Amino acid sequence: MCNTYIPFQMKIENIIDENPDRSLRTFDLSFVKKEDEEAFKYLPGQFCEFSILGKGESPFGIASSPTEKGLLKFTVSRIGLVTNEIHHLQIGDIVGMRGPLGNWYPVEKMKGKDIVIIGGGFAFTTLRSLIVYLLENRADYGKITVIYGARTPELFIFKEELKEWDKREDLILHLTIDKPIKGWNKLCGFVPTITKNVEPDPTSWAIVCGPPIMIKFTLPVLSELGFDDNIIYTSLERRMKCGIGKCGRCGIGSKYICIDGPVFSLAELKKIPDAF
Repeated sequence: MCNTYIPFQMKIENIIDENPDRSLRTFDLSFVKKEDEEAFKYLPGQFCEFSILGKGESPFGIASSPTEKGLLKFTVSRIGLVTNEIHHLQIGDIVGMRGPLGNWYPVEKMKGKDIVIIGGGFAFTTLRSLIVYLLENRADYGKITVIYGARTPELFIFKEELKEWDKREDLILHLTIDKPIKGWNKLCGFVPTITKNVEPDPTSWAIVCGPPIMIKFTLPVLSELGFDDNIIYTSLERRMKCGIGKCGRCGIGSKYICIDGPVFSLAELKKIPDAF
């Protein structure tokens, strides 16, 4: 956009409650001005600053894919002041948006390659963006394997899409919850353990996004399986603050996560102290 400090306007078109207690909500937003829509170009893995006038702003990974024209999708967990205000928004309300910000998953480098996508909890948002993008450009990529974990079945997001992906023959989906419960007939166990059991081909490119503790214990599993550090990528999106490198709160070593990331290869991460 012309000025990264000034939000442009978006209108809420739809709101989906992702879990029974309504603490996770997905918002579909349309561009108020056509020129803003035309100027907004992004790729999976990038994020935006979602703002409410007089209340503040927070960064969120973009859950929609660039192939889904005319809207942006964000899933918001109600955990603080700004997110609580977002959860009180209604269809038709106007909000502010700054972005797109940060870098993206290496979709060009991955062309012609097998890909394993590993996610956890509501941090699956940018992975949803990536999966939709890959499926819309299916001929450009090899085998796609998705491993997605949540504490309970209710905490999976995009449930209807998960059902559709599970039926596809050109995508392998592994869903897992932490502990067995009645009525659950899929995998049980933490994501690192399931990843080890699935044994994805180590020549695949690996994309990992989830809670920091999940990422911390999943990356060594991929290395143990033989994945090269240069084809393992993850996102440090939870460290985002202002999004443009001015507040300094996302600084780690020599890097500003919002400018140099949030997407990094494991090879890059090994040069950053205390990334998790």
